[in-house]
Amino acid sequence: MGKSRTRRFRRPQFSPTGDRPAELAAAENGAERAEVDGPAAELLEKLQHPSADVRECACAGLARLVQQPPALPDLARRDAVRRLGPLLLDPSLAVRETAAGALRNLSACGGFEVCDDMVTKDIMTPLVALLKECSAGLDSDEMSPPEKKDQSRSSIENIANEAVNVLWNVCECSSRALSIFNKEGCLEIVLKYLSRFSTNVDLAVSVAYCLQTVTEDNVELLKSFSGPALQVLESALLSPVGSLEYILLKTLVAGTIWNLKDIIPSKSQAEIINAILKTLSEVLEVDAGEVVIRMKEAEMHRLKAAAEAEDPPENANGDGLIEDDEMEEIPRKKKVRRKTFISDLLPPTNKELREATALLTAQQTALELIVNMCCSEGLLPQTLPVGTEAEVAVGAGWRGVTARETAFSGFLSRMSTVQCRALVCLQSLVSLLDVEHLGGAPALQALVQHLSQLLFSQPDFAKHVDFLEAISSALRALLQTMASENISQQCVTPDQLMTLCEAGILSSSVGVRVNVVSILGITGSVLAREDGTLETLKTIGCFLLEVATRDPSLVVAGEALDALFDVFADGREAERASVQIKLLPALKEFQPVFKAKIRKEGKGKYSPDQLCVLDNVKTNLRRFVAYQETVEKRLTT
Repeated sequence: MGKSRTRRFRRPQFSPTGDRPAELAAAENGAERAEVDGPAAELLEKLQHPSADVRECACAGLARLVQQPPALPDLARRDAVRRLGPLLLDPSLAVRETAAGALRNLSACGGFEVCDDMVTKDIMTPLVALLKECSAGLDSDEMSPPEKKDQSRSSIENIANEAVNVLWNVCECSSRALSIFNKEGCLEIVLKYLSRFSTNVDLAVSVAYCLQTVTEDNVELLKSFSGPALQVLESALLSPVGSLEYILLKTLVAGTIWNLKDIIPSKSQAEIINAILKTLSEVLEVDAGEVVIRMKEAEMHRLKAAAEAEDPPENANGDGLIEDDEMEEIPRKKKVRRKTFISDLLPPTNKELREATALLTAQQTALELIVNMCCSEGLLPQTLPVGTEAEVAVGAGWRGVTARETAFSGFLSRMSTVQCRALVCLQSLVSLLDVEHLGGAPALQALVQHLSQLLFSQPDFAKHVDFLEAISSALRALLQTMASENISQQCVTPDQLMTLCEAGILSSSVGVRVNVVSILGITGSVLAREDGTLETLKTIGCFLLEVATRDPSLVVAGEALDALFDVFADGREAERASVQIKLLPALKEFQPVFKAKIRKEGKGKYSPDQLCVLDNVKTNLRRFVAYQETVEKRLTT
């Protein structure tokens, strides 16, 4: 398995917020109309306006406009990057922040090509200058009077946060940006931001994302890491958890430290690896289901408050209640609406949803980091936290909230993603590690039983293709390992596996179909060595034969044939079953058809690797037919 990357999440984007001055209403409306009508020219022209408020408004409009993919080519033609770049150093702090936000959204939405173009158009020069000015501004802010200190620091940190996100995006996509990062001393700047994690976790998380990106396979940068720099990372890794966002911070820092393992003295490596693994274990042990429950309870409290606000009870004195006729007696006063909308009671940013999203992102990152660590030759696998993969699968699989609750629909999607990642991680670990490092036979049997319960507790599991592919891959790896180690598979019944396979073979996903026929082949080959399994083997054989001869994909058909070879390769019960289902004549009839399909469809639809596998199956089919002829002759004479 190749190296798993942890950086392909959907990026949080800049969203202009806050109250607008009344005199900006017309300009704001104009920006909204420009977004609808599509003329980027109007917004770009306003970037040069003498009024800082208008420049800010234009940047905010562009921040929204770049999130519409059709607008990107027009913005590129009009040189939006070169027009926005100078505003990173605008005299107005508000303009700096919104300009950086617009560039952040552009780099997040535009992908590799747009980011590379941004570097070509020299966005790094004003960006690095802005990062340095923010760093200096934070130092000078420490000397400011107390009454101005908090407001000034908050503005500078907000600007720095947007700038770091731009830096992260372009460094991930452009080797030239990464080279500039190395040469311009950006490491020292972002580490200073990270050191403020106790007072601004948002900025620290952005820096941690950036550091995890720039430290991956960057030998030149690794030389720049000094003892104090490593101490900043260590301090963040070992910091107490103040919120779920701190869990995300610690996970990202763990990933950065893992990237730096080659420069850590050998005498300290074991201690560092254990600290990383302890962090990952703590992340995966958090039950996302409990987090959802807290979110749901908070939402119910808000809904209850909203309902009470719509029909407030009268108190004994009637305080605070003004009847309509009383209002009529108050001259020149506007009537007050008593109705309060639910949205009025929601916080500007949903703290529960935000923290839960941070948790799931942390768990997803931790799972991928564990796979990367397993793939590393230098890691002792016995130090890995056994069982955490299954635990997070349980937590992420919690179904106590329905998708109809729209406040949580996006969160439920993230839960599903983490659940699938946990299953993929489990599959990788089972494939990579020895049985003793996975907890031995009892642990594997418990995992299979748990995954079976997780699967069959969802009556509509076949509708969720990603989940079905992930869980069938994990089951396939577990059953294969157990079969190779002669570990009993009684923890899952043949009837359960047939239910999975009958549903899975109808899936549109070739991966799912390959997994389920492979699972049947593994299970059938085990049952073939046992007594009293004739009827089950006949059922499995008929199913696999049907798939081999009727599935439209040659890849699935080849996997089904391989499974048939495994099931009926040996064993008295297998031999009897093969004769009773008339396996030999069916395969003899299918053999020329299979060869013709490979010759006709092969080169146009399948990769060279797939064709190589299919050629091997074709050869094995010929040999298996010959073997079955000897079996049938022996049993019928």
